[in-house]
Amino acid sequence: MKNNTSTVYNVALVIGDALAITAAFVAAYILRVTVNHEPISASVTSYNYLKALVSLLPFWILIFGLLSLYRSRVYDNRFSELGRLLVGSFIGILFVISYSYVSNTPIFPARLVTIYGFGLAFSFVFLFRTIARGIRRELFNYGYGINNTLIVGDTPTTQRLIDALGNTKVTGYRLFGVVGGVKHQLKKDAPYTQYRSFAEAVEQLERKQIHTIIQTEFYPEMDKNDEILTYSQEHHVAYRFVPGNSELFVGNIEVDLFHSVPIIAVHQTALIGWGQVVKRVSDVVFGGFLLLIASPIMLVVALFVKATDGGPIFFRQERLSRYDQPVRIFKFRSNNLRYNGLNPEEAFTKMGKPELIKEYRSNGDSLPKDPRVTAVGRFIRRTSLDELPQLINVVRGDISLVGPRALVAYELDRYAQKNLILSVKSGLTGLAQISGVNDLSFEERRKLDLYYVQNWSFRNDIVILVKTIWVVLFHKGTRG
Repeated sequence: MKNNTSTVYNVALVIGDALAITAAFVAAYILRVTVNHEPISASVTSYNYLKALVSLLPFWILIFGLLSLYRSRVYDNRFSELGRLLVGSFIGILFVISYSYVSNTPIFPARLVTIYGFGLAFSFVFLFRTIARGIRRELFNYGYGINNTLIVGDTPTTQRLIDALGNTKVTGYRLFGVVGGVKHQLKKDAPYTQYRSFAEAVEQLERKQIHTIIQTEFYPEMDKNDEILTYSQEHHVAYRFVPGNSELFVGNIEVDLFHSVPIIAVHQTALIGWGQVVKRVSDVVFGGFLLLIASPIMLVVALFVKATDGGPIFFRQERLSRYDQPVRIFKFRSNNLRYNGLNPEEAFTKMGKPELIKEYRSNGDSLPKDPRVTAVGRFIRRTSLDELPQLINVVRGDISLVGPRALVAYELDRYAQKNLILSVKSGLTGLAQISGVNDLSFEERRKLDLYYVQNWSFRNDIVILVKTIWVVLFHKGTRG
């Protein structure tokens, strides 16, 4: 690829990370040994201390590399980068401690230096990368590091890519042209040119340096596809394509030999094999721990619910989980006893307000002031306390901590790809819950569920759980 700005940025990250880690441990030494005059546990001179750390620094950077911290898909994702930096810093400090133990060579003059070093290393590296990201975006403003791009294709994906790459100062991509124009209407103020054919685009852009070609559809004529690929190879231009059937390229993909024939196996979900075992074990361990911690809170909520109208404490409803398996979900009852167990249509009709049915459905299955909900119910819904009994379902194995939202059959029947969603267990929380549940339509929430199923990873589960805690604490996206 002609554009080597990503390589330059990666090198800058490596150098910056190394300097940040070094500075962190220098600061840690000064804080404990120089500033704090309490006795130290080992006599380690500053020279020997720094010499040992610098010699081990390449292994720390290697750990960062193994965690993909020098790949654009990670350092362009702030949350992913933050999590991996924390893990990398922890593994790095463990490596230094392990080396000191195995080699019987004292490196740290005091235990506090280790703790200071870990905290400061993470903080300094994160601060450096924040500054580096800001400098890179500032350089985009002056035209440095820009990736000149040509899109070939005339599909809905083409428009999405055009919109995504629109802000060059943020993305670092400059769209020079789009090949195709039957379906896509060129805007008058568009900063790019539309071409009828790839040959025309190449001819017009001959003097301009193209770094990336993105093909959003394959032509029926193979020679046209070969022309694009050959051009990118001969001119050292990065080539990417969007598969016509994008459903085939998500989830778990395996390339193997099947009776001497290379084949691609596409599974409905990445959650197979050992992934299922790990997920179930984590559900039992973490779910059981959370249930134990939440028990006193659940007892208090149960007393308030019972005191409201003397009705049942729990609301039980049959919902669908993996493989269309019906499960009975537990929640604290939040509805008035008169409407408990009724679906929205039945409840609003019973109270004589059928006009609310349309408003409820058009508002993403929610109402700002739902007349079915009690005062206590409104509070426990807003704080998500009504969901706590589902931890019992998690431990029992009915649902998982993280997964698609468990829905009743008639709701899920509205979605054409429900069988894909039901290829994993439903979850207590999920992508929709951390994405602002009140701001998403039914269709958008199911798309998030589908994305989770087809792109599952244990790390993503941890991220969703952490973000769920944030959402619950600050009531962002919770129900009113």
